[in-house]
Amino acid sequence: MSLACLSILTAIPGVICGHVALSRIKRSGGSLSGQGLAIAGLITGYLGIAWAIIFIPMMLAIAIPNFVKAREVSQENACINNLRQIDGAINEWALETGQTNGALPTMADIKPYVKTRDGNFPSCPAGGTYTLHPVGSNPQVTCSIPGHALPQ
Repeated sequence: MSLACLSILTAIPGVICGHVALSRIKRSGGSLSGQGLAIAGLITGYLGIAWAIIFIPMMLAIAIPNFVKAREVSQENACINNLRQIDGAINEWALETGQTNGALPTMADIKPYVKTRDGNFPSCPAGGTYTLHPVGSNPQVTCSIPGHALPQ
């Protein structure tokens, strides 16, 4: 891809220089030579521009959907990791406070058991909301975005 990106940077000056050289050769009245080299410069310059016009959009058409998919997968994985951490916090809360199956924790109840870098309660990076379920249920926490779920 870098070759295509750079070809436009060298092709445009090549076309300009080719046109300037060709016009100087024609105005010289035969005292300057090199018309073939000037034409070759024009041809390669125009081919470089055409290559960049075709190749760069084609590469973008391939790359952009892959970047979007990678971002979605990354957000899903981060959400699942948050769900695992919250699920573990629910279990720890239930053990330390003597809760039995069916007890429903609140976010405030399990916040002390969730360890994050910034100290805030984890949130879904894709904007989903987490819902807590009773202790012992499977799953004990869910995300509102489809596909963001703990593996069974």
